[in-house]
Amino acid sequence: MRILFMGTPEFAAEYLRYLLVNKFNVVAVISQKDKPRGRGLKLLPTPVKEVALQYHIPVFQPANLNKEGLEIINEYKPDIGIVVAYGRLIKSPFLDTIPLYNVHTSLLPKYRGPAPMQRAIENGDRVTGVTIFKINEGMDEGDIALQEEFEIGDCETFGDLYKRFIDIGTKLLGRFLNSYPVALRPQEHSKATYAPKIEKEDLYIDFSKTACDVRNKIRAYDPSPGARCILNNVEVKLFGACKTESTSEHILEDEEPGTIVRIDKSTEEGVLRAKDGYVHVKYIQFPGKNKITFYAAKNGGVVKEGMCFLSQVFGE
Repeated sequence: MRILFMGTPEFAAEYLRYLLVNKFNVVAVISQKDKPRGRGLKLLPTPVKEVALQYHIPVFQPANLNKEGLEIINEYKPDIGIVVAYGRLIKSPFLDTIPLYNVHTSLLPKYRGPAPMQRAIENGDRVTGVTIFKINEGMDEGDIALQEEFEIGDCETFGDLYKRFIDIGTKLLGRFLNSYPVALRPQEHSKATYAPKIEKEDLYIDFSKTACDVRNKIRAYDPSPGARCILNNVEVKLFGACKTESTSEHILEDEEPGTIVRIDKSTEEGVLRAKDGYVHVKYIQFPGKNKITFYAAKNGGVVKEGMCFLSQVFGE
């Protein structure tokens, strides 16, 4: 079976690499345009393009998929298209040329949209999964081919989940291709929810929420781009949130939400006040610096017990 692969970021590159290592017949690759990356903002090929070039697979970056894409289809005559984080909605007439299947990081119809991994963690979900579906004109609305469900651990971060989605998702894709064609089932559109694009305001921690909410916010953006808050008028990032203490009777009335109530020498964590308890956070990162433990930050004189983190307030 002749496969056209469409994708752009590192996540998609891992799927392409899996297909090539396992001898699936990828005849051509389509990716987005190269963009400046890294600290020097040097123009670099997309991660998917890098993998394609490494394996000597023809790679294209069409500005107009409905024009140049049709020429690629006519030249390479793929039987199927596999789409992983391509980065753009695919429309007719290109959509009508070959069957196109997308790998999506949620159990559709839940979390349609661009940020399902982060939203699942942020919302405290205990279960997620991979869906392979046939693309149609709607956003993640196509009929489902295969799904695989798995649990999210209490302390798993976005980075942890990202790796699991590659491991589980690539294997599911291999199973799908080896079984193709497979029976499709329609999504229950009445149960659809959405995972909108991450905006800057989404990254700020609200310590007036529950300890679990604060922990989940930090986990959802760990290790990138980092959940933020304000300390002494400086925007800092927090990482490594896991343990919570949610017994309200332990709360002291004079502790404002966001207060550093203690810094634990044995775990090197800061214990921060939330609405109904405390959340343990291991790392803090100041602008232009590497992240360090709360205990190291205390020894360096940049944090201490009694300091209070504030949420960013927009429009003030």
